[in-house]
Amino acid sequence: MKVHAHDVGGEVIKDTDVYKIKDNKFLNNLVLSSTVLYRDMATRGHRHPGQEEVYIFVQGSGKMVVGNEDDEPFDVSGGDIVLIPDGAFHKVINSGWMNLIFNCVFDGKRNH
Repeated sequence: MKVHAHDVGGEVIKDTDVYKIKDNKFLNNLVLSSTVLYRDMATRGHRHPGQEEVYIFVQGSGKMVVGNEDDEPFDVSGGDIVLIPDGAFHKVINSGWMNLIFNCVFDGKRNH
């Protein structure tokens, strides 16, 4: 199956004033998820014990925290890939002037 970085297909999981999330569950063991994080918004931050993730930033710019809640945020933008270890806290902040789009690959089922 071929998808585009700006539209991974699948079903809408969440659609709020903060973001829109879609999950493509075509594969048996991996989920390809896309998030459109709206301007001046941030994800709430969370961790997934037993689950690693790969974030692929497609468009826009912002900041991300990976590790612990009090770790210093680092810059992210379209073209960046961030590896999130098993159980690490992670949060994305859209500090740019446009929507921040990122795709995520994770194994198993969504637990957030």
